Amino acid sequence: MPEERLTRDEDAVLQQQYLRALSSFEGIILSQIDIKNKLGDRLNYSIQAGLVILGAIAISILVLLLTLSAQINRISAVVHDMNIQFTSVAEQMHQVRGNMVNMEQRVALLEGIEGMTEVMNGAMELIDADMALMRETVRGINLHVAKVRNDVVNISVNMDIMNNEVQSMSYEMHQVAKPARSMNKMFPFP
Repeated sequence: MPEERLTRDEDAVLQQQYLRALSSFEGIILSQIDIKNKLGDRLNYSIQAGLVILGAIAISILVLLLTLSAQINRISAVVHDMNIQFTSVAEQMHQVRGNMVNMEQRVALLEGIEGMTEVMNGAMELIDADMALMRETVRGINLHVAKVRNDVVNISVNMDIMNNEVQSMSYEMHQVAKPARSMNKMFPFP
């Protein structure tokens, strides 16, 4: 009988140890599940934050592209204005040629020196007026060239801003990837 009692006591002790081990194992499993749930939540938050950042980056790139498109339209308008100015210069040169032809005809038709001098003075005044118009046209062309230079400087500034945005995006992507790398170090998956 004492031996039977001993085996029962041992069985009871073993059963209690088994129950404790089982509850410890259950606690470990539950804590691992809780940790995995927390890590999953963190991963979801990281992914959401990454999507928000990528959306902001996409919007900023869209704004930069729209700005560049507007600059290209402005450059196109300036080039169109320059073409109009060049056409005007060509027309004025044609008028100058016409005036020169008129002057030659008048000089050939003049009989006296006084008449010739008067006609020449009139023609020279026309030439002076045409030269003044040409100077104004050249000033206008210079203004348009200055505008084009200004637009090119603006495009260069916008390209620098875009370059800075791309570098900032690269840095932010590197920062966003840090938690994932840390999780990979903590829980390496094959």
